Amino acid sequence: MKIVVHCVYYPPEVGGLESHVHYLCRGLARRGHDVTVITSLSRPGLAREETREGIRIRRTPLPARTPRGWFSHAVGSTPRTREAVQGADIVHAQAFPSLVPCALALAGDSAPLLCTLHTSHFLRLARRPFVRTALGKLLELSDYNFAASKEIADVGESLSGSVSVEVVVNGVETDIFRPVPPRMEPQAGRRRIIVPRRLFPKNGVEYFVRALPTVLAGADVDAIVVGDGPERERLERIAGELGVADRIEFLGARRHAEMPGLLCSADLSVFPSLMEATSVAALESMACGVPVAASAVGGLPQIVDDDVGGLFAPADPEALARTVLRLLDEKGLARRAKTARQRVVSHWSNDRLVDRHLEVYRELLGIRK
Repeated sequence: MKIVVHCVYYPPEVGGLESHVHYLCRGLARRGHDVTVITSLSRPGLAREETREGIRIRRTPLPARTPRGWFSHAVGSTPRTREAVQGADIVHAQAFPSLVPCALALAGDSAPLLCTLHTSHFLRLARRPFVRTALGKLLELSDYNFAASKEIADVGESLSGSVSVEVVVNGVETDIFRPVPPRMEPQAGRRRIIVPRRLFPKNGVEYFVRALPTVLAGADVDAIVVGDGPERERLERIAGELGVADRIEFLGARRHAEMPGLLCSADLSVFPSLMEATSVAALESMACGVPVAASAVGGLPQIVDDDVGGLFAPADPEALARTVLRLLDEKGLARRAKTARQRVVSHWSNDRLVDRHLEVYRELLGIRK
């Protein structure tokens, strides 16, 4: 099957969408399918054309990392997309801006067009009345729609009476994200918390920093924050003002290959998000056998419950601290760790994600096994 995927961002960019698209495409290529990704020149030094892990990657300019920049990239990438879709069996737009070049490139072509809705950006834009109408028209161009969480799927279906959206939770490479030796050993007798979040306001890391004095009053812990972003300097300053700078280390962005060992260096992962689809990082933590404490927003309640961790109210440091202390104090943390790993393997492995995509692709093509 010849499959063309369009997405604004792709590795080496880091994020949930990027991981989802990369692992999906790699899984499809490993099963013998011909996969091409059309994406952006999102940073200096990237090759315009290359092949990695059996996936052909074609990049076109990205004017800016804003909604306007995404749509400019979408329109500008149309000629390259048109070349790629010649003879394609399936064309898959990863996020709504990618529907524009895919639909234009497919004009007069019968290949099925799919779209997967990702990220909180979609949710924010869908709240604007004028934009809602445009988004609904865009989704009507697609023959089939996926969404990374039920919240996103519900919003997508609300945009047009003719649009239906299937929830398909992001997948994890469970052979990579698994219990491994820790990269960082904690001090004797001390628990460690990891916060694998990029430092943007929507990820709510400020509320974890503000909760840390309360956590420290009830438990001997240290914390590592893995991820970078415009909030870093402000968060480090808040930690200093609260007197907890010696118990929280901001490691910055780390290579994806380092993450299993970093996650396995912790007793608990914390996700204090204010908006979220279905967090790939939370699933990766669980796949490594690390319980998760997360804010009850977006798709997080779909994957986190009392069997694998706990939920707390968003933007509430006291609620966050109570949940963290309860989990660290319980003898059931090891049980939760084991259940978390089992649940990801059973329900959210990348193999299962690839299986479902191929089922839908074949249905759209009228192919029967």
